[in-house]
Amino acid sequence: MKILIIEDEPKTSEYLRQGLTEAGFVVDLARKGLDGHHLANTETYDLIVLDVMLPDIDGWRILKSLREAGNQVPVLFLTARDSIVDRVKGLELGADDYLVKPFAFAELLARVRTLLRRGAAGAIDTRLTVADLELDLMRRRAMRSGQRIQLTAKEFALLELLMRHESEVLPRSLIASQVWDMNFDSDTNVIDVAIRRLRAKIDDSFEPKLIHTVRGMGYMLDAATEA
Repeated sequence: MKILIIEDEPKTSEYLRQGLTEAGFVVDLARKGLDGHHLANTETYDLIVLDVMLPDIDGWRILKSLREAGNQVPVLFLTARDSIVDRVKGLELGADDYLVKPFAFAELLARVRTLLRRGAAGAIDTRLTVADLELDLMRRRAMRSGQRIQLTAKEFALLELLMRHESEVLPRSLIASQVWDMNFDSDTNVIDVAIRRLRAKIDDSFEPKLIHTVRGMGYMLDAATEA
């Protein structure tokens, strides 16, 4: 699942990004309100973690704009403003939850998962299926031909990315930015190693083979493509 963080404070934003990434989510980070607003309107997210006090446009205006445009993505406000008036304002604008700083990451993670479960009854797809491969995003489980596949958090995020873009060739640069949150370095083989390990788990003992290398371009997941 993909989460957008809109938070200008460097330590808090990196803490959130690292924690949510390690929990298995794909995370985008915007440190300016306008950048976050643009991402929220041009990308598809399962949840937005939104600070109220931002340097250019506040979180209230971002949320108001999203809801007026018909964007019903779940929004968790994260802010130091803890008055009842502020909480009521956030909820009346369409926020789904409101967490006051300082906070424990365990509580934030629990609230994130609760919002995602709540959203699962609506537009959020919590199961991805390609051929006999199934990914349960809420339970963090992978199954193939009825067999449970044990994945690390990074492997799960990588597989989710590939399945969400079934039959699309994903360049290494995109995989690096989405799963590892880094710029692609042609001298590193971290992506190739991760793909090899993922293949060993979901392809080596099964047919058809799902993960394919497109020479000179990247990787794709497709049940119909011959290796």
